[in-house]
Amino acid sequence: MAELKVLEGYKYTQKHEWIKLEGEIAILGITDYAQNALGDLVYIDLAGVGKKVTKDSSCGTLESVKAAEDIYSPIDAEVLERNEAVIKDPSLVNKDAYSAWMLKLKNFSLSQIDSLMDSTKYKEYIQSLG
Repeated sequence: MAELKVLEGYKYTQKHEWIKLEGEIAILGITDYAQNALGDLVYIDLAGVGKKVTKDSSCGTLESVKAAEDIYSPIDAEVLERNEAVIKDPSLVNKDAYSAWMLKLKNFSLSQIDSLMDSTKYKEYIQSLG
């Protein structure tokens, strides 16, 4: 299997979501590991703008040729923007899971983001999965 991409400067969850901070905004997506495990994505549904999402609750759904999975918010926040491009063309996530973000979130606590895994810990975690 090809080396899966894990980027520095991102925070990661055990459910394979990533968060990247850009000022007051937290950008949420799924990891290269997740898109690789799911296979070719065919459908994405995301929470609407203005929706309040809570930590560990579903904020979207991914469907692939293999399975359907929820996207879980790693933080309590409010949806500022959703990526309409990936809704129209889910294959963008398969092409580059880090540029094909899902949601931009606002009104969150930095302490929740700080509690997530950094890139080193996430690499160790996915290696432990076998």
